[in-house]
Amino acid sequence: LEEREAVQPVEWSSAEALGNVPGGLIAHPDQKHVIYPLGSTVIIQSLTTQKQEFLQGHSNNVSCITVNRSGQYLASGQVTHMGFKADILIWDYANREEYARLVLHKAKVEALAFSPNGTYLVSLGGQDDGSVVLWNVAKREAICGSPASTHSSGISLTVKFPNLRDDIFITAGNCTLRVWELDLRNRKIWPIECQLGQLKRIVQYVLTTGVEDDDSFFYGGTSSGDVLKVNLKTKLLNSCAPAKEKFSQGVTSLKLLKTGDILVGSGDGAVSLCKTANFKVIKQVHVEGGVTSISLRGQGHQFFTGTQSSLIFRFNFTEFKDELFTSCHCDAVNDIAFPFGTAELFATCSKNDIRVWHTETNKVLLRITVPNMTCNAIQFMHDGKSIVSAWNDGKIRAFTPESGKLLYILNNAHSMGVSAIAVTSDCKWVISGGGEGQVRVWEVTPRSQRLLESMKEHKSLVSCIKVKSNNRECVTTSSDGTCIIWDLVRFVRNQMVLANTMFKCVNYHPEEFQIITSGSDRKIGYWEVFDGAAIRELEGSLSGSINGMDIAQDGRHFVTGGDEKLLKVWGYNEGEITHIGVGHSGNITGLKICPNSHWIISISADGAILRWKFPHH
Repeated sequence: LEEREAVQPVEWSSAEALGNVPGGLIAHPDQKHVIYPLGSTVIIQSLTTQKQEFLQGHSNNVSCITVNRSGQYLASGQVTHMGFKADILIWDYANREEYARLVLHKAKVEALAFSPNGTYLVSLGGQDDGSVVLWNVAKREAICGSPASTHSSGISLTVKFPNLRDDIFITAGNCTLRVWELDLRNRKIWPIECQLGQLKRIVQYVLTTGVEDDDSFFYGGTSSGDVLKVNLKTKLLNSCAPAKEKFSQGVTSLKLLKTGDILVGSGDGAVSLCKTANFKVIKQVHVEGGVTSISLRGQGHQFFTGTQSSLIFRFNFTEFKDELFTSCHCDAVNDIAFPFGTAELFATCSKNDIRVWHTETNKVLLRITVPNMTCNAIQFMHDGKSIVSAWNDGKIRAFTPESGKLLYILNNAHSMGVSAIAVTSDCKWVISGGGEGQVRVWEVTPRSQRLLESMKEHKSLVSCIKVKSNNRECVTTSSDGTCIIWDLVRFVRNQMVLANTMFKCVNYHPEEFQIITSGSDRKIGYWEVFDGAAIRELEGSLSGSINGMDIAQDGRHFVTGGDEKLLKVWGYNEGEITHIGVGHSGNITGLKICPNSHWIISISADGAILRWKFPHH
């Protein structure tokens, strides 16, 4: 699309974004922005206005990110498929554009680091590559490379330059800790093994700033919860601390303060302020999710912490208290819903929780948590008094949209989980679909809920339900290749549409004389409501199924998205694409045009929520 903004995309599941990119959150040296990856996009977010800017150029998920000391350049590496090259992109930060594309590593770029004066960039390949490469930033070319570790040791996980020198750098990982020296004349890098004695450690993070700022020592945070102090000149182990109380679930981040103390982030979510001598904890705060990044904001009194739960916290040094800066889902987003008649709010659902968002500010207003359960679908009642949700444990739960208080639960609503849900405009009925293929109609009031009818025609999971405006008819789609129009007065089938596909989505045209469907066959089908006759069929996608679809209120345009990861705006009568939106790095799982037709909100399997300007507003 021509213009788009993203809704707090700080989220994650299997896709590699801030939640599982080590060091994926960076406070820029200008002290005005934070930088983090979202799938294949790098986000630059203002600390004052919350405005987001987008750096797009990667073909797959970003796996590592770094900024040089002056803030002039930003570098990001990616993962790719086995046998293919993984790109490194260097970005010109001031112009927000690509400066160089470096291609040598296979499958994954594990870590990146700029030299102190920004002359060199060193990159570390992943498990299937295993090499370390030194690049000349000005010439945009490789100087030399070498295997990152010996055959007898494991893979290298991180790389860092010292604070003052450009001609040496450090790599660390599974039972490997090396200091490399650059021989520029012969275009070689020579490794020197650090002598750790009998210690066997997996070093996850390296801090290369000495206490006196003279590069005399460096620190390595390990998966076993201790910190190694190594002499950079002699390459000998100086100490291993703390002796007794280790940091739970490993040390994932280290930052040295001007006071000489060290900030330690650990896998259990603890952010600790420690003495450098023995790593005795002075202050400690626990945040939700394991810590993946700690980034200092200049030399000021703030630092930021990113966690595996897709949360960014802002800390104040003096009080050492955490403040939630931004958040998002940490798993695939399954459904999205707007309240009736308003675009100010919308709700999304995922594993463990439902979130209500403010559309303009991208802020979470409410989070409803149901531990260890996955919410498959949500709807607002038309009176705005409840959010009705479908869960994989076979229950339908209703919550208040203001406080998140549980109103009622329909137990055993479906035997194989509730997969789809819809509500009638008079707020009396809830219609649900289950994994076993049944469509059930429930009469709900604040005091009582009862089953009115169960309709058994589908043979497989019910994927989508839409209700006609007069509440006398509804349409359901299923993965068994059937789309059924139901009479909600007599609770019988009016029409059935058959196709060689797994139907994923269906919509009534606003005038309700036609329905439009799509699914795994990548086709968009137009059908008559009266007799179920096929009117038209469009090729909706070049690859992958279409998982989400919505029609504008005027009926002139509709929007689709799916496994192709592209958002497409179509003319309804013309059957032609008017706009294509590129931004998602995971499969699009759903989308909605807001009631005032100003925005499109799309959700995806990597946990991202993107807000786009609707081009035909």
